[in-house]
Amino acid sequence: MEEYSQEDWGNHSQDLHGYPTDQELDEIPVTKRTLKIKQESSEEAQKRDIMQNIIQILESVQLKWELFQSWTDFSRLHLSNKLAIFGIGYNTRWKEDIRYHYAEISSQVPLGKRLREYFNSEKPEGRIIMTRVQKMNWKNVYYKFLEITISEARCLELHMEIDWIPIAHSKPTGGNVVQYLLPGGIPKSPGLYAIGYEECIERPPSPHMERRSLDPGKEGRVDLETLSAQASLQVEIEPTRIIYCYLGIAEVRTLQQCLFLHFQANTKTFSKDWVGINGFLSQNCIVDPGVSPKSIYIKFVEVERDFLSAGSLVECLEKAIGYPLKFNN
Repeated sequence: MEEYSQEDWGNHSQDLHGYPTDQELDEIPVTKRTLKIKQESSEEAQKRDIMQNIIQILESVQLKWELFQSWTDFSRLHLSNKLAIFGIGYNTRWKEDIRYHYAEISSQVPLGKRLREYFNSEKPEGRIIMTRVQKMNWKNVYYKFLEITISEARCLELHMEIDWIPIAHSKPTGGNVVQYLLPGGIPKSPGLYAIGYEECIERPPSPHMERRSLDPGKEGRVDLETLSAQASLQVEIEPTRIIYCYLGIAEVRTLQQCLFLHFQANTKTFSKDWVGINGFLSQNCIVDPGVSPKSIYIKFVEVERDFLSAGSLVECLEKAIGYPLKFNN
């Protein structure tokens, strides 16, 4: 592997490869090309969302940027075998503020090795950075990182890569009580799991429209019924989102056992004195006639038992989602 310091990049010429030519594009049928573009667009959008979330985490812990100077930066012992969240940044000769170029969770490859790939001109990632410095698009390149444990890496995977599973419920029995119906396939192994609920947010009327409705100066008298109708039309129902409310660690019991205790046992042993997540789930099972219970969701990821005790998992997830977990405090 040929190594280059940042100073050497300006004297190193490199041809960029890997982009299709016009002739190659012409050979691809239009239908297949369109499908490919749509698929790539969706994947790119998902990657951007994940990277934005990672940047949000890095910003929330207020790390300092470190200037890339030489390869020895990444050969140091404290970087050689660590897992981490890291970011690559840059500034220009015209603007000293450092901006993000890339951010990633290095959960499978040690941080030192991953960073070397981003500053190696033989690698696709490093080729982009080297070219932009060489062409004076960028002035300096920086990096920052936050060391994480294996369990914290899996916790972030749980948040960013694993989909929510809706929990079905039975028809009311005994008057006004429903029961949760857990899905099959929950692992009989240790790991992490999250419980969330669907929240529908009402957007209040626009202040501009309120002022317009309440100003009868040029419109004459305003009918109160008309004002009421206008106000109600301005309340928009935003798309529902799932709110995290609990992060569970299945260390002594399995994932299946922990979730069963939350969702199945509580309806049989319900007590109004219960608090926390079990109290929330139990109270959600008692519904008024004609009213459905709040929609509940779960997600889970398997983690080796030896790793579960390391790290600050609740704080890790709270930083990633941007708000506190209601039933973990």
